[in-house]
Amino acid sequence: MTHFTRRQAIQTSLASTLGLSLIGGLPSLSAANDLNPLANKPAPVVPKAKRAIMFFLTGGVSACDTFDPKPALRRDHGKEVRKERVLAASRWDSHRYGDSGLELTDLFPHLGRCADDLCLIRSMHGDKGDHFEATLSMHSGAKAGVLPGIGAWISYGLGTLNASLPSHVVFCEKLPYAGSQPWDSNFLPAYHQGTRIVPASEPIPNLTPDAVLSRHQDNELALLQRMNARHRDARPGDQTLDARMYSFQSASDLQRTAPQVFDLAGESEETLDMYGITRDGPRNFGWQCLMARRMSERGVRFIELVDTGASGNWDAHSNMKSYEKLSRNVDRPMAALIADLKQRGLLDETLVICCTEFGRTPSAPKSQMDGRDHFKDAFTCWLAGGGTKGGFAYGATDEHGQKIVENPVHIHDFHATILHLMGIDHTKLTYSFTGRDFRLTGLAGNVVHGVIA
Repeated sequence: MTHFTRRQAIQTSLASTLGLSLIGGLPSLSAANDLNPLANKPAPVVPKAKRAIMFFLTGGVSACDTFDPKPALRRDHGKEVRKERVLAASRWDSHRYGDSGLELTDLFPHLGRCADDLCLIRSMHGDKGDHFEATLSMHSGAKAGVLPGIGAWISYGLGTLNASLPSHVVFCEKLPYAGSQPWDSNFLPAYHQGTRIVPASEPIPNLTPDAVLSRHQDNELALLQRMNARHRDARPGDQTLDARMYSFQSASDLQRTAPQVFDLAGESEETLDMYGITRDGPRNFGWQCLMARRMSERGVRFIELVDTGASGNWDAHSNMKSYEKLSRNVDRPMAALIADLKQRGLLDETLVICCTEFGRTPSAPKSQMDGRDHFKDAFTCWLAGGGTKGGFAYGATDEHGQKIVENPVHIHDFHATILHLMGIDHTKLTYSFTGRDFRLTGLAGNVVHGVIA
């Protein structure tokens, strides 16, 4: 008795049909909408934004050195707040920008020019002071364990605006704390997890089809989808089979569409210069931001950009001067993305988010005053576009930045607000798993209407 492998069976079947026009006999992969679980879903409520781009600055950014300057720290520099711990002034001056007069430090002069589009939330607080757990919490709201990240939840709730591209993409050269778990789908269907793109010569591995086999690829995949569908239908309730089927379709579509996204031939020199990149130069953070714009305008629903990995980041327990290099890496590209979206008429329907896992203390050990420790009780995140108030600061900390004194915003509130702007009621976006209905905001969270235009 002759035994055939799965591959041999497919090849044998195809060999007898290659002379036929299979388009009429088998479904076209790109047209097989019934195989696309990420088909666009109408937002439950009228959305302010159609898509989102999120910057994640790894390591815990110090608010008083960036987006919430505190002149009183300079006045009280060296003043003891408790035993062996003193207030520490920022080494950077600050300025007010735009018609709104939003104040930022000199680390972000380019973002300062976008001040009238920024909505600073200066009263953020979370539950975790450890990098690993706080990174997961900022993405998933989890107080413990691993849950689906916000990009996966938005993909689950809304699908994609372009069936030929993923709904959830992550630009990440080096993995942050917690690795790839922040953009994992966890118990949500696997096709909602983020597609990682690395700024390299081959951003998505194995994207280029084999020159010889590519002629028959569509026919092979169409037959494979039929066989997989039969296998799936005999096993109802197994979501991994749907995810596997969609992965073949998605990969095939990516081979056609991704090269167009990565091709900068149509971008002007003025645009490239705005992002601080050259046509054939290194694929730096500016390149990632431009790619985010190109993917966003083509319908990718949620895009995340991670600036650094689990080392060499904003975790300055010593050597605050390292912030100068870190801010230069992101300031110009982030400002360019906002300006580029705005001039193309896309900012109003694109929510730009910038967050970090927690903040840093306004005080320092007396023995090491050139550094700051983790601080989950008060930090700053910001939003732009997508129906938010521009040139606006919401919430406030005291004169030293040690305590929230106005409009505290928990991470759950932050997530609830993002979902609301995307047209989703955070209390109704649920998924049943192990007998429990889960949601991004857990059993908490309130929409911060004060930041909404």
